[in-house]
Amino acid sequence: MIQTIRAAGSFWLLRVFGSTIGRKLVMAVTGLGLCGFLIMHLAGNLLLYVGAEEYNHYADTLHAQAILLTIAEIGLLILFVGHIVLAFTTDRENSAARPVGYAMKQTKQPPSGMAAPASSIMMATGIVVLLFLLLHLADFRFSALGIRKHDGDDHFTKAVNILRDPLSAGVYIVGSLVLGYHVLHGFQSAFQTLGFNHPKYTPIIKFLSGLFAATVALGFGSFPLWAWAIQK
Repeated sequence: MIQTIRAAGSFWLLRVFGSTIGRKLVMAVTGLGLCGFLIMHLAGNLLLYVGAEEYNHYADTLHAQAILLTIAEIGLLILFVGHIVLAFTTDRENSAARPVGYAMKQTKQPPSGMAAPASSIMMATGIVVLLFLLLHLADFRFSALGIRKHDGDDHFTKAVNILRDPLSAGVYIVGSLVLGYHVLHGFQSAFQTLGFNHPKYTPIIKFLSGLFAATVALGFGSFPLWAWAIQK
């Protein structure tokens, strides 16, 4: 009986990942999971505005839960890798299905004032976001760059020193803006993939998508500007 259940489960997973629709559904779920992470991460970082004591307490509490933090990081890594692999697979399938580009791209989306719709450059913005996140991990999690940091500094001081560095500040601002542009389409597209594509819900989802994108871009992008402001 147990072997039958396991076989059925394995068959179901193969069917999900073996179909384009199944992969898109999983990509939508992983994308929304990453959006949830962005909200929690931004909420924690906003304590920088409250003060050193509050931010240090938050960081110390977070790092004190070593086992839970490790489990959360592994889960987050699975979400990231799964989302990236599925994105590349889907893009490759779309390219293979249409080897010759259309003379004029057709879209059901209304005209936008942007230079290009977010949906048309998702892979490009996704790659930029990945590089931005790798730099962020190298800077804050693994301390790979060693930018004006010392072992005796507290978490607040280390964060401010990183954000004040001109190179890091520029990368963080650009990366935050690209991240916002990426989730502008990704957030809305995920809900549409999951079936929330209805005249009653679409305007609400579009509004929430724009609000979320602006919050992410302005929220993360504001930290380097704040770090430079308090330096004066």
